[in-house]
Amino acid sequence: MNERHDEGPHEHDRGLSYDLPVLARRRMIRLMAGASLIPLMGCTTEEKTPASSASSSSSSSAACAEIPEETAGPFPGDGSNGVNVLKESGVVRSDIRKSFGDSAGGTAEGVPLTITLTVVDAASGCGTPKRGAAVYVWHCDRDGAYSLYSDGVTEENYLRGVQETDDKGQVTFTSVFPGCYPGRWPHVHFEVYGSLADATAATSITNTSQLAFPKDACDAVYATDGYGDSVRNLSSLSLEDDGIFSDGHERQLAAMTGSAGDGYTATLTVPV
Repeated sequence: MNERHDEGPHEHDRGLSYDLPVLARRRMIRLMAGASLIPLMGCTTEEKTPASSASSSSSSSAACAEIPEETAGPFPGDGSNGVNVLKESGVVRSDIRKSFGDSAGGTAEGVPLTITLTVVDAASGCGTPKRGAAVYVWHCDRDGAYSLYSDGVTEENYLRGVQETDDKGQVTFTSVFPGCYPGRWPHVHFEVYGSLADATAATSITNTSQLAFPKDACDAVYATDGYGDSVRNLSSLSLEDDGIFSDGHERQLAAMTGSAGDGYTATLTVPV
């Protein structure tokens, strides 16, 4: 898994030495779960307590699997690898296409993309929205470069932002469709925090994961101007072979609406 830039230690996700511990942990969890016959996908509902032993409460308890934990990679911008954009004034925003604050003031170009994440409580069966949580998202630009880190955009901080979840547990970001660089399927990184205060202090991350895009949407976007390198890079990849999504991507694959001409909306439910 190589970053598109020849930056030595800044190869995307730091290569196997960085990602394999995360992948190994996930696979071990899946093996353990399979051994104990615990389903890993969707919601699982426990059997109701028999009437003979039930108290005044007759409701069943339910739970669903949390969003798979993934690496934040080498370009998080959350202070864990150098720069910390989360403590900068202006990071709380819905439109993440432009750089803000003391940055160079650039704007990321590309096919319009709206990202809507719905954060829900896994312990309640995914039926309860997590109101007042916060989500930090970041992803590469059309050229596969990450602001703050990649050559040519180290003075930019676009395609990064934080939102507080509303009453429905939702956050929505206005962005552009990311490019595809060598070694990784097109994706968006995100971190979930217990509150907006936690997010802007860059403390107490509850979940770190990634959103994947369906191939048909990628093909349509990459056929437009400005995504030429992505066509070649995507042709040698698949979700099944990607180093992050190869052990299961169903719960991280975004639902897509729209078109390359009008822009896409990607939606994903995030149980935490």
